[in-house]
Amino acid sequence: MSARIEGRVREILRGRDVAHVAIPRADGSVQTVIVWADEEDGLIGLNSAIGRAWPANLRRAGRATVTMMADGNSNEWVSIEGRLEDATTSGAREHIEALAVKYGQGEFRLRSASEQRVKLTLRPERIYYLKQD
Repeated sequence: MSARIEGRVREILRGRDVAHVAIPRADGSVQTVIVWADEEDGLIGLNSAIGRAWPANLRRAGRATVTMMADGNSNEWVSIEGRLEDATTSGAREHIEALAVKYGQGEFRLRSASEQRVKLTLRPERIYYLKQD
C-alpha cells in the first residue's frame, strides 16, 4: 500500500525544517535521528554516510517514520510511515550537496575525503498530517 504525498504535506517536506527519523532497532527499541530530507516524485530522500548505525538499522528494518514540522510550528506537522525503496551510493554525493543548498548551507561542509555517502529513499505507506489552530 502506498500513500501519495501532495498539497500541504509536500510543501512541508520541501521546506527547511529538519526531519526526525525513527527506525526500529533489532532489539525492538527505536533509534531516532535528525537529518535533512527532501521529497521528489512522491518519495522521501534521506542521506548519510556508509558505516553509520542508522542507515544500517534502516536497511535491516526496511521501514521508518519521518516527522517534520511546518516552519518550526509544533502545531502543524506531518508524520510519514514508509518502506525503504532504495539505498544507493550512486548520486548520493550530489544529493547531499542539493540538500545543503535546500537547507541554506550553500555547500556540504562536513564532507570527508574518506566518507562514502548513501542516499536512502522511502516510499510512503501512511501519512498523518496535523494542523491545530
